[in-house]
Amino acid sequence: MNMTQWLLEGDPAIRWQVMRDLQHMPPEDFAAERAQVEREGWGARLLALEDDDGLWAGGAYSPFPYDNDEPGQPWTATMHTLQTLQILGLDPQSESARKASTLVAENGRWEHDGQRYFAGEVEECINGRTVESGAYFGIDMAPLVARLLSERMSDGGWNCESENGAVVSSFDSTINVLDGLLEFERATGGSTAVSDARRGAEEYLLERRLFRGRRSGKVVQPKYLNFGFPYYWHYDVLRALDYFRKADAERDPRMAEAVEVVRSKRRPDGRWLLDHIYPGRVHFDIEEAGQPSRWNTLRALRVLEWWERSEMAP
Repeated sequence: MNMTQWLLEGDPAIRWQVMRDLQHMPPEDFAAERAQVEREGWGARLLALEDDDGLWAGGAYSPFPYDNDEPGQPWTATMHTLQTLQILGLDPQSESARKASTLVAENGRWEHDGQRYFAGEVEECINGRTVESGAYFGIDMAPLVARLLSERMSDGGWNCESENGAVVSSFDSTINVLDGLLEFERATGGSTAVSDARRGAEEYLLERRLFRGRRSGKVVQPKYLNFGFPYYWHYDVLRALDYFRKADAERDPRMAEAVEVVRSKRRPDGRWLLDHIYPGRVHFDIEEAGQPSRWNTLRALRVLEWWERSEMAP
């Protein structure tokens, strides 16, 4: 089966992004399909689970109540659900999106110390993701962006363990902040300070070829070579490459090995598997681990097209 055809048989969230990213249709040609995210499939199911106060599962980062007695991390609270809705491409101008963002702004409080939701809390991973979803849904995230810029480490990235004494950046924290800053730039036009911070953090990843230690050259974590979805706060090379694609970055030879990792995981039938699901409570499974994944196939195909297009450019 043609891969585009197979992808177009999936959820509306997949279909409209195939139209945009693989078929390169203009926005007016995929707008109707994108609108279906609010009404059908995964997006509609998540929206139906929203509480009356606009939150999901009664909490910002963790469900409430929660006894912390389950394997993994629960993914049902507001942060993870908003991020998933953003990745699905829920139209930020839709009625559901406007309602959710308004109510979360009014009622959301972080478990850390009761901070207002879009003001963020103390961890850079959390704050980067909050900037990303907030900017996407039309919230003024400038104060939290300013905080993140002030917290960038000397090696160029971020580490959510900085409050506990970490002095070097981490892949996971850095990609979360990068995604947030990129979405903020898209929403506002950004600033020289934001652009400089992004470039410095990109260099942090590139110096490590997206998955290797800068000095040792060894794979930092084997899980960075496996692709889960939804990814929540987790890093992997497909997520990193998709960030560079979204940023319309120039092709850099230090990405080449990560691109080959993506290519190597393509099955003979042209699809990519969902390598794993991050353990923890979910509202429902979007896809099944170990099976062909429309999400990973879409993301891999658009990354490879971006890479090959830039490779062929004069």
